[in-house]
Amino acid sequence: MCKQLSAIYCKILSIFPSLEEARPRSKSGIQALCSLHVALEKAKNVLRHCSDCSKLYLAITGDSVLLKFEKTKCALEDSLKMVEDIVPQSIGCQIDEIVKELASMVFTLDLSEKQIGDDLIALLQKGRQFNDSSDSGELECFHQAATRLGIISSRAALTERRDLKKLIERARSEEDKRKESIIAYLLHLMRKYSKLFRSEFSDDNDSQGSQPCSPTVPKSQEDGVSGSNCQTFNRQLSKLSSFNLKANSRKSGQMNLPPEELRCPISLQLMSDPVIIASGQTYERICIEKWFRDGHNTCPKTQQKLSHLSLTPNYCVKGLVASWCQQNGVPIPQGPPQSLDFNYWRLALSDSESTNSRSVNSVNSCKLKGVKVVPLEESTISEKTETNATESLSSGEEDTEQYLSYLKALTEGDDWKKKCEVVERLRRLLRDDEEARIFMGANGFVEALLKFLQSAVQEGHLMARESGAMALFNLAVNNNRNKEIMISAGVLSLLEEMILNTSSHGCATALYLNLSCLEDAKPVIGSSQAVQFLIQVLQTNTDIQCKLDSLHALYNLSTVPSNIPYLLSSGIINTLQSVLVGQSDSLWTEKCIAVLINLAISQVGREEIMLAPELISALASILDTGELQEQEQAVSCLLILCNKTDKCIEMVLQEGVIPALVSISVNGTPRGREKSQKLLMLFREQRQRARDHRDHAHAETLQRAETLQHPPEASDLSMAPPEVKPLCKSISRRKPCFNASIIHVLHMNGAYFVVSKVKKKRIPGDGRCLFRSVVYGACLRKGEPSPSINKQKELADELRAKVVDEFIKRREDTEWFVEGDFETYTVQMRKPHIWGGEPELFMCSHVLQMPITVLMQDKNSSSLKVIAEYGLEYDKDNNPIRVIYHGYGHYDVLKGSTGYYTQS
Repeated sequence: MCKQLSAIYCKILSIFPSLEEARPRSKSGIQALCSLHVALEKAKNVLRHCSDCSKLYLAITGDSVLLKFEKTKCALEDSLKMVEDIVPQSIGCQIDEIVKELASMVFTLDLSEKQIGDDLIALLQKGRQFNDSSDSGELECFHQAATRLGIISSRAALTERRDLKKLIERARSEEDKRKESIIAYLLHLMRKYSKLFRSEFSDDNDSQGSQPCSPTVPKSQEDGVSGSNCQTFNRQLSKLSSFNLKANSRKSGQMNLPPEELRCPISLQLMSDPVIIASGQTYERICIEKWFRDGHNTCPKTQQKLSHLSLTPNYCVKGLVASWCQQNGVPIPQGPPQSLDFNYWRLALSDSESTNSRSVNSVNSCKLKGVKVVPLEESTISEKTETNATESLSSGEEDTEQYLSYLKALTEGDDWKKKCEVVERLRRLLRDDEEARIFMGANGFVEALLKFLQSAVQEGHLMARESGAMALFNLAVNNNRNKEIMISAGVLSLLEEMILNTSSHGCATALYLNLSCLEDAKPVIGSSQAVQFLIQVLQTNTDIQCKLDSLHALYNLSTVPSNIPYLLSSGIINTLQSVLVGQSDSLWTEKCIAVLINLAISQVGREEIMLAPELISALASILDTGELQEQEQAVSCLLILCNKTDKCIEMVLQEGVIPALVSISVNGTPRGREKSQKLLMLFREQRQRARDHRDHAHAETLQRAETLQHPPEASDLSMAPPEVKPLCKSISRRKPCFNASIIHVLHMNGAYFVVSKVKKKRIPGDGRCLFRSVVYGACLRKGEPSPSINKQKELADELRAKVVDEFIKRREDTEWFVEGDFETYTVQMRKPHIWGGEPELFMCSHVLQMPITVLMQDKNSSSLKVIAEYGLEYDKDNNPIRVIYHGYGHYDVLKGSTGYYTQS
């Protein structure tokens, strides 16, 4: 099923860029594209669920998975049919083929797959009892199901346990008690019988049978199980069966051993008051409190440093304890034992899995052979039982002994070739084994690997240098404690030696990336030579993965404010600008903008960004051409920049971002819509401040003029003042004035065009300037004579009324970007002296069904720059109405001397 759906998913993804390029303008087209996007997201989630989920859990939920596949198929089919009608014919044919393929596709569960699920469900229905007593029937059933699912090696069993743990955490977050109990039982079975999946051969030769995209395993995989593995299992099964037949029963009155999940890892007794610590582990409250009182700030089980020492009650485990006690006839513990033997702590630091545990504390704890840690009340178990239980730990001890032999080979002897082989084995082993990372980090492997790497750097051994660096990289993955040990042991100084050789840049960059994930290491790395090195790699290195690692490392470092001055002084702004311009991959773009957002939070970062106008232009172009996530990131960055200074607002407005922002506010992601609306409101507030400033300046001018015409002389108080004509009338009676200067260059969308004899027509500033300019340009565009001042006024008032009517007609689409109350706004806008702005220009283009281009003079040159375009759907002959914005709310119109806007 996964292969079928995955193939369809890839086909749709291959044509999705073409669908987005079509950019349907209609409401139905946008809805169709959005529905397809949602359907693709559902398909991706279903495939990811099958890939990451436990095989056992997928087997018992096969019917549910099948239903999800059917729903996803229907959603894809319906959304494709909606899109098919609004795209060009060439793309429509491809969509039609995919729709036909979907219609003929049938998802079914194989009979063998269904049988595995039924067997596991029957096993669950027998009664989930969390005890460690071995049941040959239970074992046989579970073994058959696990084998058919491809769980036939220790590594496969380890992967399955991890997947089940993830599912339990998810069920707890969803507060799904039933799901949690089922998964907990499956995990209990996996832990109980994991030793049976350890073959006599290494995991590298095991047929793991991993099928991440299918709820069950194909028949071909069942046949691929080696005979030797089956023989090994049969021998182990016979051992366990004979063990069950031996006299290993407890004395009368003794209870079953509680499952590991219900026992405190410290005291190994049933928990009466379980609490969760920062590492996610659960302990008895009294035990973990004593651990903290003794001065520890790490998790006793994982040895990871804790971010805080607060305790959270685990009511889920408390309920499971009560349930287990009821099933086994054991009194529910009402409180912690009266006395606890804390000498057990030395032993409790090892992983308490009874089947295949590994030590995570120290070498000494791993050498305690023949010791089994059990609760105090279990001390009466027979000698024979202890002997058999000790045998079950042999596999874990073998791993420990092998690890110690690796450590001895690294620290002793002079055989360089053998050391290189050991480091290469460690690199492969640490890539997937989290338990091995914990053990090796606690037992001196970090120091040994650093010493090996230092020797490789000094000797100039390229392969050994790469193996050592990547072994350290794998050792630090998801393990902050190991990272801290590396930093303390001087890994940064060693990396500074490595980066002097260009052949080591790849592994050094990867190691910097891993270490930069540690919060305490970020300031140390940020103040070192690493910043200049990472920026240099991003500028010059041709290895894509190396550059990507460098970009992610720089992002991690930029999250610390104290690192920002170092980043800026190293030239990160110019580097990010070149990456944004030169890369079209959304992964690069999003991460670059994320770094810019971190830089823009500081004052010095904003100042540096504003000194790079090409960077602002690159962000503005992303608003037009970027993916939805890229647009969201770009809007967020511009909002941070513009929210602090009006200078940046002017720079952004000169890029003509308003139409793109309006589009994002309607069609973008939820966060993108919110940010774009805030940015548009910010622009509107800035324009209002400019209006207030202009009104204040105009009032002062009138006051000065009146003072000059009426000098306050005491002797002339009785005389009537001379008749003075209002200033506005003198302007309106003036002969229409043209700017005779020829505008040579027009800057539009990043390109320059030569324009012949384009003149600016002065428009009276009586509050109607926007509408006067538009109707003046509309008359010339239609070939009609230039309207007179009075005719302009008449047409402008008529256009204003139609615009307000259109606002009311489209209230649902326009109300959100109107300042204040919508009713008040429309009433005020009908008044002739109220100024118009971007929303009115936008609506004018729809009322007149003509394109309108707004230009502004560039302060750094004599050219005109396009800052906004409206009604592009009406621009059939590339002849828009062009108005020029002077700031402070005033508009004029542009007119060509020969025809309208003659261009060459």
